[in-house]
Amino acid sequence: MVRRLVLGCSLFGGDLLRTLTDRPGSVTVVTDRESRAEDLRAEGIEAFPGDPTDPETFPDSADVVVVAGDDPVANRDAAAAARDNFPDAVLVVHLGGGPSNTIRDELVNLADEVIDPRQAVLDRIGDAIGTTQSERIYRLMRVLRNLNGPLAVVMHDNPDPDAIASAVALQAIAKRANVEATACYFGDISHQENRALVNLLDLDLHVFDETPNLDEFDGIALVDHSRPGVNDRLPPDTVVDIVIDHHPPREPVEAAYVDLRQRVGATSTVLAEYLDRLGIIPDEHVATALLFGIRVDTNDFTREVSMADFEAAASLVPYVNTDLLQRVETPSMTSETMETLARAISNRDQRGPALTSNVGDVRDRDAIAQACDYLLGMEGVDIAIVYGVMDGTVYVSGRTRGTAVDLGEVLRDALGSIGSAGGHADMAGAQIPLGILDAVGGDSRESLATIVTDIVAGRIFETLEHAPAAPTLDSDVAFEFPLDE
Repeated sequence: MVRRLVLGCSLFGGDLLRTLTDRPGSVTVVTDRESRAEDLRAEGIEAFPGDPTDPETFPDSADVVVVAGDDPVANRDAAAAARDNFPDAVLVVHLGGGPSNTIRDELVNLADEVIDPRQAVLDRIGDAIGTTQSERIYRLMRVLRNLNGPLAVVMHDNPDPDAIASAVALQAIAKRANVEATACYFGDISHQENRALVNLLDLDLHVFDETPNLDEFDGIALVDHSRPGVNDRLPPDTVVDIVIDHHPPREPVEAAYVDLRQRVGATSTVLAEYLDRLGIIPDEHVATALLFGIRVDTNDFTREVSMADFEAAASLVPYVNTDLLQRVETPSMTSETMETLARAISNRDQRGPALTSNVGDVRDRDAIAQACDYLLGMEGVDIAIVYGVMDGTVYVSGRTRGTAVDLGEVLRDALGSIGSAGGHADMAGAQIPLGILDAVGGDSRESLATIVTDIVAGRIFETLEHAPAAPTLDSDVAFEFPLDE
C-alpha cells in the first residue's frame, strides 16, 4: 500500500487531496491551520494540526511526500525535513508564490519534481496561442462553427479501421462545436476485423447509396482520403469543407480546412492529437477505434511509423477498452477467406523475392488483402501481390517488407494505364475493369483466369525489373490510393 504524506495545504490543496484519496493507498495531512485539519477529518481524511517543517509532526513512514504550501520558504524547509526523514520517498514540491532564485534552485536540488504554477500557466497560454498545432485546431473549430446544419463525415469506399476511427473521432469534435455529424461511406465493410470493429464498438455509420442526397448536409468532411470522386463515389465537383488525411494526393486539394500529414502513419493519429489539444476525453469506443486504426495502418508500429503515432497511442491507452480491442483484433476467419487463402498459396508464382498469385473469383474483396499479408510472411518472400475478380473488376493488393522497391510506383507503372493504381511504398493496390477481357473469356472462367494472369502478373514482373526505389519518410512524393489495398 502506498503511503502518502501531504505537508501544508495551499489554495489548490483541496483538489489535490480529492485526487489522492481517490487512489489506492493512504493519505496523511499535516497543516498549520487547525480549522483546516478539522474540516479534512470531517471529510474522512487523516489530518493533524502542526508545523509542516517540524519532523516531530511526521508519521513514521511515507512512500510519497507532497509539499503543498503557499510560502516558498516554508516549502523549502518542509522539503528539507522530509528529505532527511524519508530519503527513499518520492518528493514533490509546490513552488509557492514569488520564490527567489535561491529558493527555486534549492528546491530543484531537493525535490524529485518541482511544480511551478506560474510557469505552468505561462506555458499553457503560450502553447495555446503560439503553436502550429493549436492554430490548426482553432481553424478547424471555426469551420465547424460556421456550419448551419449537419456535417457528413465521408470515409473512403469500403473503409478500413483508420478511416472508420477518424470519422467517429471527428464526430466527437463536431459535437464540441454543437454540430451534428454523420459518419458516412460507400461500398461495404467486409473484412472481418473491420466488421468486428463496427459491431463490437457499436459504431453508428451511414451507408450511402449510389446517388446520395447531399442536400441534407450543410458541410462535407473527407477523412483518410482527400478528393471527392477519388476513393469515394461523391460527385467530383462536390464542395468539401474539411479534409484530414495522411496520404498526400497527386493533385491539389480544395477545402476550407485541409490537414495533410504525410509524415504520420495514420489519420487516426491526427484525430487523436485534435482530441488531446481540445481537452476532449474520448469515450472508450472512440479511443479503442483510434488505437486500432493506428496499429493497423502502422502494422503495429513497424511500418512508416513516426513519433507522433507513438504519442497519440500513449494518449489513448488510458481510455481504451482492452477486452474489446482484443476481440476486434482476433475475429473468426470466414470460410470464404480461408478458401481464398488456400487458392493464393496454391496458385502462387514466385520469382526470386517477388511473388504474385491469382485467387480467381472472390465474394469478399478484403480476403485478397488478407491473403497478401499472409503470403508476405513466407520464407524468401519480400514482395507479395495477390489479385482476384469480383463484380467485373480485377482487384490487386500488394505488400513489401524490407526492400528498396516503391510498390505504389510499381503498381502505378504496371497497371495504371489499364486501371487505377497506387499506394504506399510498402502497401499498395489497383483496380482494373475486366472490360473486353470478360467478353473474351466468355463462359470459360479458366480462359479468363489465364488472360488476367498473363496481363497482371506479366506487367508486374516486367516492371519490377526496373522498379523505382522507395521514398524516405521525409520525401515529398505524393501517393494516391486506390479503393482497395
